[in-house]
Amino acid sequence: MLEKIAPLETHPQMRYEEYLALPEEGPLVEWVHEEVVVHMPAKPIHQRVVTFLAQLLGIFVRFFGLGEVLVAPTEVKCFPDGNSREPDILFLSKDHLGQVGDRRIEGTPDLIIEIISDDSVARDLDDKFFEYQQCGVPEYWVVDPRPKRQRAWFYQLGEDGVYQAVPLQGGIYRSRAIPGFWLKAAWLWEQPDPQLTFAEIAGFPEEIMAFLRVKKAGG
Repeated sequence: MLEKIAPLETHPQMRYEEYLALPEEGPLVEWVHEEVVVHMPAKPIHQRVVTFLAQLLGIFVRFFGLGEVLVAPTEVKCFPDGNSREPDILFLSKDHLGQVGDRRIEGTPDLIIEIISDDSVARDLDDKFFEYQQCGVPEYWVVDPRPKRQRAWFYQLGEDGVYQAVPLQGGIYRSRAIPGFWLKAAWLWEQPDPQLTFAEIAGFPEEIMAFLRVKKAGG
């Protein structure tokens, strides 16, 4: 029987300059407390959710001119002397696009989304939760697509600087960071066509929706 090898979590301490010199084509890494955290390759179930949400949010944000949606690997450094994270998905409103530098986001995104993998449960629900809260990220979503789990948490920053869990209303979450955007939690597991889903969110008339469905079906 092959011995099960634990996921490689950290390397010995490394200076930030050394972290920046790591090859870009390597695995996803984050610089945390002066150590490099190496992430295991994402499974298809993880990447399907990332792709669906990134496409859906990207269409909505571009259509209404609200800002920009980026995906990992995109370095985010909330504080000049703080950790470097690479969220699965992030949104920057047009008022904050000045935070986008040549190499990283230097500041606080308006929304961060992390998709849970087997090795990231504590990291996403605990470490990053409090780190993003301290950074002042206004909205944080955590999505767990793993079989027999399929759950999601949606947090918004209160006036006291503490994340408050936002319950779903009729299975729907309404974003505060992205004005007008709402999401059926079931979509996270079903992953319907992003363009048709966007049309539903945007409130297109039924006759246009019907036309789009026919075109999508190749009619």
